[in-house]
Parts: sequence; C-alpha cells; structure tokens
Amino acid sequence: MQRYYVDLHVHIGRTRSERPVKITAARTLTLASILKEATERKGLNLIGVIDCHVPEVIAELEEMLEHGRLDKLEEGGLRYKDEDVALILGSEIELYDEHCKGPIHVLCYLPTIEAMKNFSLWFAKRVKNITLSSQRIYEKATFLQEKVKSLGGLFIPAHIFTPFKSLYGRGVTRSLTEVFDPSLIDAVELGLSADTKMADQIAELHHYSFLSNSDAHSTPKLAREYQVMEMKRPSFLELKKVLKGEDGRRIVANYGLNPLLGKYHRTACERCATPVQGNEKVCQNCGSTKFIKGVYNRLMELKNTDEEATRPPYIHQVPLQFLPGIGPKTLQKLIEKVGTEMYILHEATESELAEAAKASIVELILKARNGILAIQTGGGGVYGKIL
Repeated sequence: MQRYYVDLHVHIGRTRSERPVKITAARTLTLASILKEATERKGLNLIGVIDCHVPEVIAELEEMLEHGRLDKLEEGGLRYKDEDVALILGSEIELYDEHCKGPIHVLCYLPTIEAMKNFSLWFAKRVKNITLSSQRIYEKATFLQEKVKSLGGLFIPAHIFTPFKSLYGRGVTRSLTEVFDPSLIDAVELGLSADTKMADQIAELHHYSFLSNSDAHSTPKLAREYQVMEMKRPSFLELKKVLKGEDGRRIVANYGLNPLLGKYHRTACERCATPVQGNEKVCQNCGSTKFIKGVYNRLMELKNTDEEATRPPYIHQVPLQFLPGIGPKTLQKLIEKVGTEMYILHEATESELAEAAKASIVELILKARNGILAIQTGGGGVYGKIL
C-alpha cells in the first residue's frame, strides 16, 4: 500500500476554445492547467475534475488519449504522466426534486470516458445547457442515484452544510432520508466551514466516509482541502475501496481549513458580514435585517448525538496562499527551491524552508503545520483571516 494526496472537487473555468464551463471560475482554469498545477506545483496524485460531462471537455480528453498525454486505467480513471497520477471523471449537479426544500449539489464520479459520454447524453436531455457546470436537474433524487449506479459510478452529496445549495443547508429539514436512498450514497463532502468533529454531531452521517475537497475555482485553490488515502495505486476502483474501507484501503487523514476560516462558519449580516453575537434581528453595524445562517449555527439545530464515530484524524491545514506574506513570488521561490506544496506543508524541514524564505515565513508555515495559528472567524460570505 502507498499513501497518496487526493482532491476530488476541481472545476473547469474555460474550455480550450475559451467557452465558459464554471462561469464563476477563473478563465485560466482549464483541463490542461489543472493537470499541470496539480502535479507539478501541488503534488496531488488523484484529481477529481467535476465538469467532465461537458461535450467539449470529453472531446479534449479523447484527444489527449489519442496523443498519449492520458492513458486509460484498467481499474477506471485516466493516468496522467505516470502511474502515480490519475484523473477521475466527475460531474457536479444541482438537484431539485419534489421533496427538496431547496437545491442540493451532488458529485457524480464515473469510472470510464465511455460511461461519462453515456451520462452526458442522458444528462443533456434534462438540463438547459449541457456545456455549463452545476446545472439544475428536476428529477427524483433516487432516480439520479440509480442512474449513476447503473454506470458503475460513485454518488456523493457536495459541501453538505453550506447555506446555499447543499443537503443540510437548505435541501432537507432534518435528514438525508427525506430525499436520498442512504444505501446509494458512497461518502459525503464536508465543505470549507465544517470538519469531522462538527459533522459527527449528526448520527446518520456516522455511516459514511468524510471527504475534504477544495471546490477549486482557480488553480491556486487546488488542494486548499484534500485527504491522504492509502491504496495500491491511484484509480477509480481503488478510490471506491477506500470510501468503503475495503481490503485495507482507507483514508489516512483529512486536511482542511480550520472551520473558523470558512466564509460561512458563523451567522453574519448578508450586507456587511458583521457576525451575529446573539439573537439580534437587526445588524448592529449597518442596520440590515438579512442574515446568512452559519454552518456552526445550522449544526446546532441539527445536532442529535454526542457519540463520536471512529474516523481518521481531521487536521486543520492552512494553504500556503492563506498565510500573510506569502505572495506569488515567495510561493514560486519555495516551490523551486523546496518542492511541491504538499511537500512544503507536510515534510520539508525547517532548514529546507529557511533556504527559500525569511524566518517569519518559515515560522508561519510550521505553525500552520502544527495547527497553532490565531484566526479571525469567517461568515456572511467573507473568509476568516490568519492574524
């Protein structure tokens, strides 16, 4: 068994012809730039690209296969560069069925490009624009689950606590059983404003593996959250075994932002992002009466157990770009002299770091590694800050 770095939620901003896919994502976030950033700078081994249902993306993948830049893996997924880097084909969907209280984002991963083409044709008949990311589908949730399973896929509710377009944010009142077939869920994605300890306050989630992914909308955001998985090699089949904990495969650790840094952690004013301290109905700063309910506050409504599930550790890891003083030039110097971001965050010695950065930067990186940074809490759509 080997240990691999995994981020399973990466968007595509534009196609090769500059057509938008994820409209809110950076124009520079292309399939080619994702693979280059993930492997050469971040040090990821398994990358889930969740806009692979788009016909032009499928065509680019097929061209890369034809020219040998990608290879099909027997166990599912596409190999990039060498056997230790694999691409998993996925699609993020905005689901709305008659039982939903609000839209729910889900992640569907398929083992082969043939399965994704099949899914894309099916999906195109049910959405307004197949060329865009996160399109809304009006179908019974279990029907979508069954379709994904019929193609050998994985079904994972996305960023399940965010205030908008998520399972517990607005999708259901109390339980995932209001919408989904629990047996057809392979894992759940926590999102930036929650961690394992917070999520395990909901008893029904004890049955599922937790994923911490970046939901990257630009290349620097890749691997701001990720996990280390133990498996024989990066592939779709091995990923499936990891999520089920089969044959010795497992998630070793989740790495994610301290939830305090998430932009929806605490309830805050929708207009000015001033945190709500009590039960006030009017913002003390700007007078607005509109608030965005925080993940922490929503979880206090949903909490139904103090029992903790047996899980891998969730380690509060701060991405290098979040650290004060680390701009593009400093980051590039660190990568050139020390190694990939995964190596810098997890393995580089103090002396290695000191060769590429000043003492204050080295101190911040080591504090981030050990989880002892001071943080200003985020909320209302504004990220928290490292103090």
